[in-house]
Amino acid sequence: MAAEIKFCGLTRPEDARAAAMSGARYVGVVFAPGPRRVAPEAAGAVLDAAGSGVRRVGVFAGADAASIARAVRLARLDVVQLYGDVSARQVRQVRAAVGASVWAVVQLSGELPRDRIAELDGEADAIVLETRVAGKLGGTGRAFDWSAAARGTRPRRSRLSVAGGLTPENVAQAIAALSPDIVDVSSGVESRPGVKDHERMRVFADAVRGARGD
Repeated sequence: MAAEIKFCGLTRPEDARAAAMSGARYVGVVFAPGPRRVAPEAAGAVLDAAGSGVRRVGVFAGADAASIARAVRLARLDVVQLYGDVSARQVRQVRAAVGASVWAVVQLSGELPRDRIAELDGEADAIVLETRVAGKLGGTGRAFDWSAAARGTRPRRSRLSVAGGLTPENVAQAIAALSPDIVDVSSGVESRPGVKDHERMRVFADAVRGARGD
């Protein structure tokens, strides 16, 4: 089965519509600081353009449960994606507060951090592997070492999502190395931050559907 696709960092309804037309399972908006940040009040209109068959994801960093719950309500989110050194306890707290699925991001530059994966496995609905870049959450266009990560212990109860530096040209390699359940792309299909290139979105989706994991 092909990995599911998440197009993230959406800021425009037309890009969310293109994501759905490309076969995305998830569309994401960013509430954390950065060039792709959108306000919760505006996010709903962006995500609405994807239609009802696509799950809606909000990306947060350092937000308290009340702020997250407000954004979930306003943007009608299905999934909360948490950046930072998130603990299993925090995952449980957020889930209890918002009633949505919770994904936890683990940033890395080499092998999977075994203790972090073990703590979050089964607590988070998905564990998202992202490249560690000092002072940055994501959207840097930098990939981590997929082969090194593949030598680590992958989650058994949580789903595995791979982000960080994915492009139409390399996503098949990432899938071959890590066999993720989800691939998550933002800058790799952009013409500039927050503006998606619809042709690259289509080519990315085609590459995912044609890829094979181990």
